[in-house]
Amino acid sequence: MSELIAFIGVGNMGNPMANNLVKAGKKVKVFDVSKKMIEKAKEKELDVVENLDDLITNEVTTVITMLPEGKNSKEVYLGEKGIINKVSKNCLLIDCSTIDIQTSIEIGKKASEKGIKMIDAPVSGGIMGAEKATLNIMVGGTKEAFDNALPLLKIMGKNIFHAGDLGSGNGAKICNNMSLGITMIAASESLMLAKRLNIDIKKVHEIMKNASGNSWPISVYPPLPGLIDGTPSNNNYRPGFSAGMMNKDLKLANECAKQVNASTPLANMALEIYDKFCKEGNDTKDFSAISKVVGGNAWNYPID
Repeated sequence: MSELIAFIGVGNMGNPMANNLVKAGKKVKVFDVSKKMIEKAKEKELDVVENLDDLITNEVTTVITMLPEGKNSKEVYLGEKGIINKVSKNCLLIDCSTIDIQTSIEIGKKASEKGIKMIDAPVSGGIMGAEKATLNIMVGGTKEAFDNALPLLKIMGKNIFHAGDLGSGNGAKICNNMSLGITMIAASESLMLAKRLNIDIKKVHEIMKNASGNSWPISVYPPLPGLIDGTPSNNNYRPGFSAGMMNKDLKLANECAKQVNASTPLANMALEIYDKFCKEGNDTKDFSAISKVVGGNAWNYPID
């Protein structure tokens, strides 16, 4: 049987991921519940299927999903018209959504009961990473399922990690983004303090990149404009990774910490800050826009 990939969820991340598979010569059909995203997929000349029933057939050899939340993954895989009841046993399921660990395990268990291989494979790297195929992909599942998925994952990403059993991919992603949310706030506070001290933030930024204060938000994704070209802070905080998505991931981290009785005070504070930021109507801004509310009410402070 020739390879046919069904890609469900072609939003800001899923669209370029599916497009990279097509560029690599893979046969891909896509679906999304959002008409807006479907139109964007058509603009990319992706092969769009109008409904999920027509997308999932016995011809499909791989299903890749990129969905917002655990409830969406659960509905798509286990719902009344769920994927697991439609695909053949030879089909490989790859859920690239960032969701709670329990839902990943539940879906995977149902798939396993039917003899279907599945991995959870959330990604990190934002829209830029998805477009350039440089995503970091964290995978949970059996070694066999991981090996089967690896050729496709290598088309969509650069660094592929097998974290462990099913659910471990999401666990690793949640831990990673918990740290990212905290360090973005720390980077914002540091740079805004330099600004208020009337020190050239470009010089402070260069120092921090080469000193012990370095971090991914400092070296790759600075929260203030004028430091690194191509970052959201230089584009009115148009999202590469939205504040709303970071808020969701910090909530997942908070839930995980409670379940295992882990103390995460900085993550709790980061969640409070992002949650307030999103409730004030900023959920669609890039998560680096948090710089606008740290460092001493910086909303009214010029960043130029």
